Amino acid sequence: MDSKLAIAPQSRRKGRDFIARHGETVFNQAKRLQGEAAHTPLTRAGFAQADEMGAALAKALGRRPRLALWASPTGRALQTIAVIAEHLGLDWHDARTDARLTEIGMGSWGGRYYAEVIGEVGPVIDPGTGLLAVAPDGERYHEIAERVGGWLADTADQDGDRLVIMHGISSRVMRGLMTGLPPIAGYDAPAAPHLPQGSVVMIEHGTETVVHLGQGGAPA
Repeated sequence: MDSKLAIAPQSRRKGRDFIARHGETVFNQAKRLQGEAAHTPLTRAGFAQADEMGAALAKALGRRPRLALWASPTGRALQTIAVIAEHLGLDWHDARTDARLTEIGMGSWGGRYYAEVIGEVGPVIDPGTGLLAVAPDGERYHEIAERVGGWLADTADQDGDRLVIMHGISSRVMRGLMTGLPPIAGYDAPAAPHLPQGSVVMIEHGTETVVHLGQGGAPA
């Protein structure tokens, strides 16, 4: 991993980061590998998870907080941030997107059923870490670290707090960078512990606090 990514714990990063996973999607419900798919709509459970996150953030931050809205450009992340923004009294149209916040690229495994891929190659979830296996033509974890680390570097000096709607794997890598975790053996990148869909954490000066623990069951 590039030494310039050794940026955590980010004690000099301005403001707080509220990092959330998008709500459950039709791919999650069908147990398909989702990866960087551009638009896999939220289910009713996914919208309910977004409502819960919005209510929790409104309780923590109040109405109309000074909060920059950021999201992966995927439809599921944008649907999630729209619901949360409504709870906060913020304008969804102010949300900025960045492709560096998208999920791990799954290559030829993308969109396929977990069971189908497992039948061909064996387990795709590491039981020790909960991380997804890398597809033969998929994105490597050090590549995720490089892109989310670039986003962190570009936003480090921005004043105020940020809400960032991301994905299961990419958010774990970014949280790992932000809290100073060491690279995981065999992955060449850090990864924070798994959190269910519908969860929100706050990271301030390299320390992570759970704001809301969701109930989503998707592994990644």
